[in-house]
Amino acid sequence: MSENNGDMQRDIGNFRRDPLGFVRYAFPWGQAGTALAHEAGPEPWQCEVLEQLGQGLTSPAEATRLAVASGHGIGKSALVAWIILWAMSTVEDTRGVVTANTDGQLRTKTWPELAKWHRLAINKQWFSYTATALFSAWPGRSRVWRVDAITWSENNTEAIAGLHNKGRRAFAIFDEASAIPDAIWETIEGALTDRDTELLWTVFGNPTRSSGRFRECFAGGRFAHRWHPRQIDSRSVSMTNKTQIATWVKDYGEDSDFVRVRVRGMFPRAGSMQFIDSERIGEAVSRPLITDPTAALVMGVDIARHGEDQTVIRFRRGLDARSIPALKFRIPDLMLVASRIIEQVNSHNPEAVFVDATGIGWGVCDRLAQLGCSRAVGINFGGRAERTDGGEAAARYANKRAEMWGFMKDWLRSGCLPDDADLVADLGNVEYGYDGSDALLLERKDDMRRRGLASPDDGDALALTFAYPVAKRDWAEERRFEEGLARLRRWVV
Repeated sequence: MSENNGDMQRDIGNFRRDPLGFVRYAFPWGQAGTALAHEAGPEPWQCEVLEQLGQGLTSPAEATRLAVASGHGIGKSALVAWIILWAMSTVEDTRGVVTANTDGQLRTKTWPELAKWHRLAINKQWFSYTATALFSAWPGRSRVWRVDAITWSENNTEAIAGLHNKGRRAFAIFDEASAIPDAIWETIEGALTDRDTELLWTVFGNPTRSSGRFRECFAGGRFAHRWHPRQIDSRSVSMTNKTQIATWVKDYGEDSDFVRVRVRGMFPRAGSMQFIDSERIGEAVSRPLITDPTAALVMGVDIARHGEDQTVIRFRRGLDARSIPALKFRIPDLMLVASRIIEQVNSHNPEAVFVDATGIGWGVCDRLAQLGCSRAVGINFGGRAERTDGGEAAARYANKRAEMWGFMKDWLRSGCLPDDADLVADLGNVEYGYDGSDALLLERKDDMRRRGLASPDDGDALALTFAYPVAKRDWAEERRFEEGLARLRRWVV
């Protein structure tokens, strides 16, 4: 390493697209008398992530996005610190934000790790460290060349929204990203939009939840195509406690959700309170289509209530919820909504039409009755649960909505879903609990919004097709009977 400051500036500037080279250059690996005297350098997995980050900078059309899901104890916080110091050191006037799942994680783990590596860096004099920021020590540059530790708030996303740095470099880092609400992800998404700017977004965490934006960065997720994902098994890293890991595997089993999350860096089959596990949903999407022309066609209609929500119409014939595409629209006029429903009834001739009649939905049901749609039945989501069966749905349900979702969950063992990102997200995002009498109760839509998730309109529309059992009707035979009955009445008169 050069001791000349001018040489050092030149050397570090050469690492603009080489994060791994910077980490090897900037810290005293193996040097006697330092904290790294017995350390040879980054772990292999850390080297791979740093190399991948550098490779992403060669195509600046959009942000370089890296997502790392891992088991415990692999050196994730050190890697976060290295990325921050590399990003800040190699481009002047870089701006960044760092957040974590909780204020405690950010203040007691993520940020102190940055302090440790800042003290060890060859260019530590370039930056000043505080409990909430790292910024340029050069006069007049502290406001334009800095990274801030920001605690997120769902009610104040503006606090992390100002990440704009046109013509320079901007970066965002999430630590323990699995528990950061979708609204915060969307805020960063909107902030990383400057043209002609190096944009970096890296997210790290234990994969504790099988739904949400962190999960969707990985295979099978709707945003996976935008991310470079990696999953790190704790056993592949030299610094982890192999004895403790072996105990976990023995106690819980290699394929238990405990070991999947804490050791293997894999997402659980079901989140701690996720009602329908992602594995079941994925199998229903990939399953070959099963058709049964003798089964009744049922139509479910979920009525939108807010500006961001949408009315959704879904169809299901036996195990087939895939063949007839869903209809989704945002129309505030309930009379027009009723007209669209009638159009679908006339086009597909379902045996039954179950309509969400909660709140404003009753107006749609009344209009359908006026239009002569005798097959439409209003369903009150908060009404009394009425049924159980011999499968998983034999649980006690707190209301009609929980009952319908319970029957749908059981159906998913054999049913066929379309490859629809909205539907898949809705089915996997809903959590559950129990009421005072230990009856199963689904998470309310308002509570989902507070978690930064959309109302599960698509999922509710499909669940409505399980409101009641429906038998297939022979409409032609019924018309012939009604015509014969009318002729008989005329003859009697």
